[in-house]
Amino acid sequence: MLESEVLVQQAVNNTKEQFANSPDLSNELMNEILDAFAAHTTMSKQALNSEKVRHALKDILLGPAQLYEALREQGSVS
Repeated sequence: MLESEVLVQQAVNNTKEQFANSPDLSNELMNEILDAFAAHTTMSKQALNSEKVRHALKDILLGPAQLYEALREQGSVS
């Protein structure tokens, strides 16, 4: 949304309240939600249909994401 020239101009030329009521803001928000949904759906379909993708996700979770360590830490705090 930060890349929208229309929203930039509206933010510059209007109060926050006026900007909040902009139909362009509502449209941009809806577009962003739909884009995020499409990306999530695509990624989910890839993971569901590919053992290779699921394995790569598991490697990320167990490596850089440190899922195991975070879970152990959570369990020791409880």
